[in-house]
Amino acid sequence: MTKNITVRLPDDLAADAEALARVEGKSLNETVKQSLADTVAQRRKDPEFKARVARIIEEDRELLERLAK
Repeated sequence: MTKNITVRLPDDLAADAEALARVEGKSLNETVKQSLADTVAQRRKDPEFKARVARIIEEDRELLERLAK
């Protein structure tokens, strides 16, 4: 399953992304997907990021429990 999204980029970043994709022989779509996948993989290895995720999960759990009462 895939999801279509719209991303608004400054002109210079869009041009850089298009150039990068062209040089690498990939579509812009594939280049953006790979960049996001790489960023997610990096974050998953970052202890500070993981701690922030845990805090948000706890906050959401508390909120959902309150709503369920």
